[in-house]
Order: sequence, then C-alpha cells, then structure tokens
Amino acid sequence: MQMNAPEKDDNSPLSAAGWIALVVLAGFFLAALWYAAKVWTSMAGVHMSGWGWFTLVLGIVVTTALGGGLMALVFYSSRHDYDQ
Repeated sequence: MQMNAPEKDDNSPLSAAGWIALVVLAGFFLAALWYAAKVWTSMAGVHMSGWGWFTLVLGIVVTTALGGGLMALVFYSSRHDYDQ
C-alpha cells in the first residue's frame, strides 16, 4: 500500500489548527518557565559545591546533545527513505 504525500505550497500560511497548536505550545512553554523560576527561587537556602554545579551543567549539556543527536538521526533516516 503506497501513501501519496500531500502537495506542498511553500507560500501557504498556517491553518487555524496550526495557530491553535502554536498558542497551546507557547502556553505550555510559559507555564514551564514560570514553574522552573518558582522552584529555582524557592531553593535559595540550598548550597551546592563546585562539583555539584559542574555535574548539573554536564547533565544539561549531555541531555541536550543526546536529544539533538537523536532528532538528527530521525530526520536523516526520514530524508533517506530508511523509514518504511
């Protein structure tokens, strides 16, 4: 069974559903930022050593690199027709 790809119009704006999805995702992003700032400021009395900060930053960098690398592999395999 072969699926036909939809025709793409490079000049077409987002549909109403696309704009609604963007607004909802922006709302989730703002809520996550608000919660992160709230939690971060509530931990003012907690002290971390230099090694603690190092491992925190290292964990963030490794997690972001892993996520970016996996997404790159997804796009690569999709572009080269490995996904069937």
